[in-house]
Formats: sequence, structure tokens, C-alpha cells
Amino acid sequence: MVKHRLLFLIPILFMVTLCKTRDKDVQKIEEINENYLEETPEEKDNRMNWWRNSKFGKFIHWGPYSVLAGSYKGEEIEGIGEWIMHNAPITVKDYEKIAKEFIPVEFDANNWARLMKDAGMKYVVITSKHHDGFALWDSKVSNYNIVDFTPFRRDILKELSEACKKQGIKFGLYYSIMDWHHPQAQGNNYPMYNPKKGETKVNPDFPLYYENYMKPQLLELVEGYDPDILWFDGEWIPEYTHEMGLELYQEMRALKPSIIINNRVDKGRKGMQGMNKEDMDYAGDFGTPEQEILGTASELDWESCMTMNDTWGYKSYDHNWKTTEILVHNLVDVVSKGGNYLLNVGPTGDGLIPEPSVQRLKEIGTWLSVNGEAIYGTERLANHFKEGENIRFTRKKEGSTLYAISLEKPNNTFTIRSIIPKLGSEIFLLGSDEALKWEYNEKTSLKITIPQAIINEVNSSYAWTFKIEGKEKNDE
Repeated sequence: MVKHRLLFLIPILFMVTLCKTRDKDVQKIEEINENYLEETPEEKDNRMNWWRNSKFGKFIHWGPYSVLAGSYKGEEIEGIGEWIMHNAPITVKDYEKIAKEFIPVEFDANNWARLMKDAGMKYVVITSKHHDGFALWDSKVSNYNIVDFTPFRRDILKELSEACKKQGIKFGLYYSIMDWHHPQAQGNNYPMYNPKKGETKVNPDFPLYYENYMKPQLLELVEGYDPDILWFDGEWIPEYTHEMGLELYQEMRALKPSIIINNRVDKGRKGMQGMNKEDMDYAGDFGTPEQEILGTASELDWESCMTMNDTWGYKSYDHNWKTTEILVHNLVDVVSKGGNYLLNVGPTGDGLIPEPSVQRLKEIGTWLSVNGEAIYGTERLANHFKEGENIRFTRKKEGSTLYAISLEKPNNTFTIRSIIPKLGSEIFLLGSDEALKWEYNEKTSLKITIPQAIINEVNSSYAWTFKIEGKEKNDE
């Protein structure tokens, strides 16, 4: 168990607010000053259990950048859509004019939540505030938000959180530590700053932004929207420190002890690979590989966040869509290695989810309606996450049920070397109720016979799942 010697004292005024938030009754400050970084393994397992079982979530990148759709002043801007303020670059004053045009009249939180549920997604993470500093909720800390700054005047986060609750979808909030709009946060990351080679510009006022702007906004989010997940980003800026990360983790857990927080709350992430460096203790509950999947299974909690095309925020001319087959294979690969898959959509400035995203989400949902038991509530095998290039394994956390997921259509004979079936048990291809014939030779393998009629009956287009009672072979 990680032990941190440093105990973090939360400012008194903030602590009083925390007390009111967590309990209407008066609580002692020392009760809230519990060191959440010294949580026992059992406590963390209980807190993380729903997240580990969920496996599949939806990422939403949405804000004023969606209005530009990747273009500025008639020019297509290189890079991902939500970074257009930085990449164009666009001044704060000019970007504010764009923000006033963010009027998503087609936004329907109930439709979004139903689509998530139909896709088989168990949780969502939406950009409450991205690097551009614009807030998608009715913030009282700043009027630079969807309610006060635009004619739309609707609280997007409130509507979506309520819609997700109706559908049984856990609600998560992304929050950018980096902020191009706030003058006390503008440093080397500021779009209009062009540093000389090797030059670093650090804003000395960042601690004021951190204490007086960032923390109060996060208090609003946790207190007003009751998120199950906080997903930080932008932690790489030089102004933000490891000590701030440890402190912020403590304070957010004090606001809501059950909340789950990603590792970008601290400074330990190893680039896009997303897992923490081993040189010191870092805060955060799970690793965050970005646009990639870990090469092998991991005992650590992790979540791979990926796009459907090449951008997170909407770009009208990005048509490089991954096929549904690739997306399903990614999901299977991630889960077989013990991770979660957070798949992104970038809605338009009007509030519509692009039709190619809708189509793929529905197709994934159809596949999960048949094969979901091999995904949800499963865990990786101890010794094998795959066999060859086209077979992945998962197992139920309780009992002796294992799943072999083929990423290519099986022939009439399907061979597995890594699983020992239970004597006298039945094997099924999910989507069919007919038990399959099988034979096992300890020196060779498990051979399953699949009649062509069953292959035709299942008629999957992406991956095929065999349900097997037994155990994995220990090759060690």
C-alpha cells in the first residue's frame, strides 16, 4: 500500500464548504482531513468495483471549438478540433466571439443518453471545461459559460447528468487544469505565446488561479452535479506541480469519498502511454493511455481513451472513420488486458452527434447485446490474455466461466490451447442455444466443432465468443 508522509491541510473556508456538502450536520475538520492516499486495498476495491465491471464508456468533447468545426477564417486548421484556439492561433478576444455563437439548439440530453445505453456504454465523461476555458455549466465562479455567455442559457451538464441518471449511466466530468482563457493560467501553453527554442514561460500567478478559480469551479461541479468520475487533463504544464496534484486528489476525495479520479490529477503520466512513472508516488486511481492500447495485460487499473476518427472535437472534414469491426476489436483487446475502453464522440456546434458515430455506436450495441457477458463484469486471465493474433480471453470474476473471443470468423473446427475445459461441461457460441461438440487432448488442445448452421445463425460481423466452463492452462 502506498504511504504518503505528507498530510494535506485543506484551507479552512474550503473545508467548511466540504462539511456542508458531504453532510448537513456539522462535522469535525479532522474527519474530513482523512488521508485518502492511504486507502486500503479493500477500500479501493469497493470504490472501484462498478468502474472495473463497466468496461465501456463514452467520452464527449464539446465546446465552442465545435462551432468552428476545424476551420478558421476559411482555412482548414491542422491538428485536432478542440485545439483550434491554440493551433490557428486565435486570440482570447476573437475566441470569445466564437463562444457567443455556441448555441446548440439541436442538443437533446435524453437522446444522447439513450444512444449511450443502446450502445452498451455504462458511463460517460464529458468536457465540463476544456483547454479553451469555456464552461458547459452554470458556473458562479465565472460568466464564461454556456448559461451566462451565450444566448443558449441552458445548463448542459445538468440536463445530461439527469438524463444519464434515468438511463442508469454513471456520470463523469472532464476538467482541464490548463486554461488558455484565464490570464493567471496563461504561460508557456498560451496560444499567442511564441517561445524561442528552449525558452519556458511560467505564469507566477498560476497558484492564484489554482486556489481561487480552479478549486471553486471543481467544488461547483462535485457539489452541483454529483459526478462519479473526475477526469483531469492538461497536467503537463510547468506551473502545475506534483504537490498540487496530491493536494487536489485529497480535496476532491474529501468532497465525495466514493469518486474515482484519473492519474492526470498528478504529474506521473508517461506521455500518451498513459501509465504512471515508477520514480515516486503519484495520485490517481487509473492510468490513461491515449489513442493506444497497452501492449500486454496489466494488474493496474487503466482506461484507453480513443477517437472514432482522427479528432476529439468535431471537424467537418475529418472522414477517417474507424470501422465498427476495428472498434469492437479494440474493446475486446482492451478488456482482455484488464482495462476499460472510453470511446469518443465529437458533437457538432448545433448539438448533433455525427451520423457515422451514431451508426457505429448502434452496431457496437448490437454486438454487445449478444456478446456482452464476455465483456461486462469480467477480468483478464492470470497467464493468457490472448492466443495468436486473433483470440482474446476474459473470465467471469466468480465461478469457472471463461470466454474465448475470436476476432475472425471461425471455421467448423476451432482450436484453443490455453484453456482446459471442465469434464462433462457444455460449450456454446454466444448467440446460439445449441451446445457444441468438443474434445480435449492434454498434449494438444481443445477442439470445438461448430456446425455451419450455428455459424450462420450467429451471423456476427465483428467477433465470435465461445463460452467455456473450465480453467486456463498454467504454462509456468
